[in-house]
Amino acid sequence: MGLTLFPGDGDTSSPDVAWSYNGFAAFRQELARAEGFALSEMRGFGGDRPWSDVSTVLEPLLDRPDDGSGELSPSECAAILPRLEAIVDQWRTEVDLPRAHIDAAQQLTVVLRLCVSKDVELLFL
Repeated sequence: MGLTLFPGDGDTSSPDVAWSYNGFAAFRQELARAEGFALSEMRGFGGDRPWSDVSTVLEPLLDRPDDGSGELSPSECAAILPRLEAIVDQWRTEVDLPRAHIDAAQQLTVVLRLCVSKDVELLFL
């Protein structure tokens, strides 16, 4: 079992990105680290730190259940996209970061870009 993120455009041939639940958790931990905090410190992830203590456009992607439900609006996708692209550029220079995270982040930017261009939600399944 796992999690798939895809555009809500009704087109089954649209690109998507998928992880195991553990893989998605590890991916989000790396994204949080890139934003300067540990996801494990945050409420909902074993810690007590409120999300109001951090400032990141990635919050809608990070602060969500792992069970594969919900969506991100086209405007949230548009806000996340530039920051995610910057993180991908940063990750390319990190020698000890798993290649799977870089590949997934690159694929997610493709999916986000499509959501923005088609003005559709990013769905979690």
